[in-house]
Amino acid sequence: MSGSNSSGRGGSVATDAPLAFTVHSLPSPALADDEARRTASGRWKMLGILAVCAAPVVASYFTYFVVRPQARTNYGELVTPARAAPDGLPLATLAGEAVAPSSLQGQWLLVVVGGAACERTCESQLLLQRQLREALGPEKGRVDKVWLVSDAAAPRAEVLQAVAHGDPVTVLRVPAEALARWLEPAPGHALGDHLYVVDPMGRWMMREPASPDASRVKRDLDRLLRASAGWDRAGR
Repeated sequence: MSGSNSSGRGGSVATDAPLAFTVHSLPSPALADDEARRTASGRWKMLGILAVCAAPVVASYFTYFVVRPQARTNYGELVTPARAAPDGLPLATLAGEAVAPSSLQGQWLLVVVGGAACERTCESQLLLQRQLREALGPEKGRVDKVWLVSDAAAPRAEVLQAVAHGDPVTVLRVPAEALARWLEPAPGHALGDHLYVVDPMGRWMMREPASPDASRVKRDLDRLLRASAGWDRAGR
């Protein structure tokens, strides 16, 4: 009997004893919401900084091409969208030293393309390039001259002497097949038939016609320099 009672009391105690739980802290919904807000705020701030940096460039292009449609009587053909030079574009000096495409940024560029032999068309383009830059007067410091040699031959000495006259031309070598990933001639023309205009961010944005009218090309350049006066300054 006593054994039976003892067993019953023991069983009752085991059955009726409260269970113990370990409670771990859970993330507060308020803290999670606050973290999400901070992340979103950081992203918006970063986008805001990028927008502020790009605003002058966008505004100048907007003014030139949208607000003043009468100014869109461009002689050269606009490239839309403008084409940035490929990161892997194999530019090199005539001595064979590699040159990063980004090193050409910071100035408007008048680009001539031609083989090292630089026959009649190439010579004419280089002459026009020099004349156009000089004709810009006080604004010429915002424009650089570039000759991209599209083969592996050595340029003629007399051509190199000519381009070294006055403010020298930046002469770089790049294979024609690689250059074709960036610049493009008009249908029915060769790459060397045109002057190419590259903006200070390294983007090809205009192609002048073959055998161009120098006064009309200068008008294009004048408009571009006026439109970018608020954010572009001479020198890299």
